Amino acid sequence: MGSFRDALTGAGLAGIAEIKRRSPSAGALRPDADPGALAAAFAGAGAAAVSVLVDERFAGSLADLAAARSVSGVPLLAKGFFSTEQDLDDVRAAGADAALLILRDLDDRTVARLIEHATRIGLDTLVEAHDAPELARAVALGGDPIGINARDLATFAIDREAQLRLVAGAPQDRVVVAESAVHTRAQGAAAELAGADAVLIGSALMRAADPPARLCEILSRPLVKVCGLTREEDVEVAVEAGADLCGFILEPASPRAAEQALPVPDTALSVAVFVGEPEEADTDLVQLYEREEGAVRGRDAVLLREGEQVATVVDLPWESDDPTVLERARAVDGRVVLAGGLDADNVAVAVAAARPWAVDASSSLEVAPGIKDHDRVRAFVAAAR
Repeated sequence: MGSFRDALTGAGLAGIAEIKRRSPSAGALRPDADPGALAAAFAGAGAAAVSVLVDERFAGSLADLAAARSVSGVPLLAKGFFSTEQDLDDVRAAGADAALLILRDLDDRTVARLIEHATRIGLDTLVEAHDAPELARAVALGGDPIGINARDLATFAIDREAQLRLVAGAPQDRVVVAESAVHTRAQGAAAELAGADAVLIGSALMRAADPPARLCEILSRPLVKVCGLTREEDVEVAVEAGADLCGFILEPASPRAAEQALPVPDTALSVAVFVGEPEEADTDLVQLYEREEGAVRGRDAVLLREGEQVATVVDLPWESDDPTVLERARAVDGRVVLAGGLDADNVAVAVAAARPWAVDASSSLEVAPGIKDHDRVRAFVAAAR
């Protein structure tokens, strides 16, 4: 078993599964939670680390941490309101590999002293920030990993957009964990694309009928994008079917052009598709193709977040085929969105061959340009999983 920090630095988005019986903001979550059984199950489901609440306000204790340690080999994060060296000694003795330090509650001198003591006893620290001043403090204090919490611990209000801005502004040489309010694959992906190395998932797991299966679902890839949407009812069906990304083609020459990007619930991400030059669009992401003479668009595209490339879209030439598309997708360094000619019948084979970060379908899911066949949408999303 490596360190807590090292466990979060592998390829792709790491998941920290949290065990908590209750939350001050949400009340009872899973009063009968067995920390040993859950820690073992989360490790088996692919958790990079497990977080254990040891504070009585969360109905937790050091005994819960010890129970998790007795059955799980993954790194354990002790979460509580720690302020003394004795607190760190206690969680280390109970089996923790890392401890949470909340900047809201601690001054810089105390944090520096606790980080130094943690290093001395072989304990990593997750230094938690909620706003820009706290992030600056975390960086200056040498915090690594740094946790960025979407929840204001004073009001319990959630602000995902503010969290993503902070994640994107964190130094790239620090391991960054997005904490709180991750309930879907798309929300985890949003943090990943902003620059998070890991997400900490708590309430979504504790409320689930099968917590390990829920963890697998949130961390699973590929994401599924349904593109060429022009109607609100089609967006609704795509999201209900489990699509993670909803695409709106804002190129007037396209036969499935939309007048504008339609509203998408915060459980999914919206993508504006442009050809040539991107324009202002109130979407989470932009997919940009080059303009090609004699065609509506060029061949491949880039996926952009705030103007920065976060993935490569490997597509087919406009209205033609390419037998090398899977080979080209495999050759890409970084995240790949596989598009072009995918449907429920071939997507599973394509996923197995290319291992893309996301898959994208549009015309194959239609009864007419821009009008989705709801059964095809549902079948495509299910087959891509």
